[in-house]
Amino acid sequence: MYLSSRATVVRNFAIATINGTVTLIILLIAPLGLAAVISNTFLVTVASFFTATATDAIIRYLQPSHLKQIQADFEAQLASLQLNHSANESSDLNRD
Repeated sequence: MYLSSRATVVRNFAIATINGTVTLIILLIAPLGLAAVISNTFLVTVASFFTATATDAIIRYLQPSHLKQIQADFEAQLASLQLNHSANESSDLNRD
């Protein structure tokens, strides 16, 4: 499933807002000061947003298209090393 960057940010913001709202409701029931309720709600909202963003980055990294790109890069580096190795061997043979 492909999501654009904008859709991902909107989804993460919605997740953070819902988590913040639930936290606000729970903390308003508890006998805490207003500053503690506001600061805890803000921290939960921010943490939820960044957690969802980090999770998206991990999922994007693990997508099959990204893994294919990593494999292609590895194979290109391996081929380059093999070419360099064979060139070094031929130059060593020419010196003898």
